[in-house]
Amino acid sequence: MTTNKGAPGRDETPEERADRLWTDMLQEVRVCQTGAQILFGFLIGVAFTPRFAGLPDFDKNLYTATVILGAVATGALVAPVAFHRLLAGHGMKPELTHVAGHLIATGLIILALTIAAALLLLLRIATGNPAAAWIISASVLAWFTTTWLVLPQVVLRRTAARQAATGESGEARGGRPPR
Repeated sequence: MTTNKGAPGRDETPEERADRLWTDMLQEVRVCQTGAQILFGFLIGVAFTPRFAGLPDFDKNLYTATVILGAVATGALVAPVAFHRLLAGHGMKPELTHVAGHLIATGLIILALTIAAALLLLLRIATGNPAAAWIISASVLAWFTTTWLVLPQVVLRRTAARQAATGESGEARGGRPPR
C-alpha cells in the first residue's frame, strides 16, 4: 500500500484521502441542501397567495428571479449526490470530490444571492420602504461575503504567514499546505 505524503498531516492512500474528503463534503453540504430546499419550497408557495396578484411588476420580477436563483442553488447543492450515484464504483472518487467541491461552492454563492433577493422582496413588501430594503439586503449579502469568503481567506493567509515565519508547515500541523 502506497501512502500519499501530499495529504496534509495524514498517512493515507489517495483513495483513502478521496473517501475522507467526500465524507467531509457530504457533512458540510447537508445543512445547505436542506436550507436551500426549504427556502425554495417556501418561495414556490408565494405565487399562490392572494396578495401576490397585487404586487407591483418590479416585485413580481424580483420574485421570479429569486425563484430561479433558488432552483439553481438547490440544483448545484444536490448535484454532488447525482454525480456520486452515477459515478460510484468507477474508481473516480478524486475527480468526484474535485467537481463536487466546485458545485458546492457555486451553490453556496447562488444560495447567498437567493437569500439576499428573498430578503429584498420580503422587506420591500413588509416595510414599504424600498431604500431600506435595498440597504438591509445588501448588508446581509456583504455579511455572507465576509463570513463565507473573506474571513476564510484571511485565516488562511495569517496561518500561512505564521507558518512561514516559524518554519512550520501546514502538513506538520495536519492542515493544508500554504498556497
